[in-house]
Amino acid sequence: MSPLDTPIGQRLRDSALRTIELEAAGLNALRAALEDELGARLVAAVQMMLRRKGRCVVTGMGKSGHVARKIAATLASTGTAALYVHPGEASHGDLGMIVPEDVVLALSWSGDTPELATIIAYARRFDVSLIGITSRAESQLGSAADYLLILPASAEACPNGLAPTTSTTMQMALGDAFAMCLLEARGFSASDFRVFHPGGKLGAQLLRAADLMQSGDNLPLLGPEAMLSEAIVAMTSRRSGIGGVVGAQGELLGVITDGDIRRAFNQGFVDRKVTEVMTATPTIARLDSLAPELVTLMNTRAITSMFVMDQRRPVGILHLHDLLRAGVV
Repeated sequence: MSPLDTPIGQRLRDSALRTIELEAAGLNALRAALEDELGARLVAAVQMMLRRKGRCVVTGMGKSGHVARKIAATLASTGTAALYVHPGEASHGDLGMIVPEDVVLALSWSGDTPELATIIAYARRFDVSLIGITSRAESQLGSAADYLLILPASAEACPNGLAPTTSTTMQMALGDAFAMCLLEARGFSASDFRVFHPGGKLGAQLLRAADLMQSGDNLPLLGPEAMLSEAIVAMTSRRSGIGGVVGAQGELLGVITDGDIRRAFNQGFVDRKVTEVMTATPTIARLDSLAPELVTLMNTRAITSMFVMDQRRPVGILHLHDLLRAGVV
C-alpha cells in the first residue's frame, strides 16, 4: 500500500506541492521584476562592485542571515572576495571587519530588522557602499541603501504566512544572480574555480590529465624497430598495460597493449616488430582534458589507459586507476 493511498498521505503530498508552487510563483515574479527596473538596479550594483577593490560584506538576521552566509560563500568561491558579518556581533567589535573599500550587502525582507541598524549607520558614517535586498523601499534599509534591490511581494508557502519560505527562496535566487553576474563579468573560468575547490568530489572533477598522468621514466616508449619481446620488458618494468611507439622526433606512431601482444602470440609464438601489431590511431588525451571527459572516453572505448599528448609527442600516461585514486569516479 502506498503512503499516498491514505488521506493523511494525500494531504501531506498536497502540502509539499503547494509549497513548491508558491515558491515557484515567487521566482517567476522575481524573473519578471528583473526584466524591468530590478534588472537595471542589479546591473548598477554589479558594476559598482566590479569597480571596488574591497570585499563584499554580506549580512542579515535570522533566516535572512542564513541566506546571507550562503551568498557570501558563493561569492567567495566564484572570484569575489566576501565574508559574512553577523549583525548582532557587529556592535560588539565586528564592525572593525568592514573597511571603506568594502561593499555591504544587507538582506532583510521587512527592511526594518533592528539588528541591522548598527551596520547601516556605520556604512553611512564611513561612506561604505550599501546594497539592500528588501521587499519595502520605504523601510530603514530601503531608505539608506545606495543600491536598492526590491523583491516583489509574494505569498509565503507557510499556511500561516509567518515562516520565511518563498521570501528566502527569492533572496537566495537574487544572491545567486548577483554572484553569477560578477563571475561572468570577471571571466572566472573552471580553472579559477578549481583554485578555490581543491578538495572533495568537486575538486576531483576539475582535475585535468596533466594533474593525473605519470610522466618521465614511467613512460614505456619504444622505437619503430623494437621487437615485441622488448615491449614486454618495457611495459612490465614500468607496470604499464600500454607502450608507445615513437619516431625520430619523439612523435607518437602508435601504441601497443597487453591485448595486442597476446593476440599476436596467439597467431604463433614468433617475435615480431612492434609496428606490425601496434594501433596506429590510438585513443589519446590532451594535457587539458578534464577528468570526467577522460572517464567517459575510457568507458566508451573500453580501455583502461592512454597516452597524454603535447602536440604530437607523448608526455604522460594515464591509467583508470589514477582517476579512481583521485576520486573522480
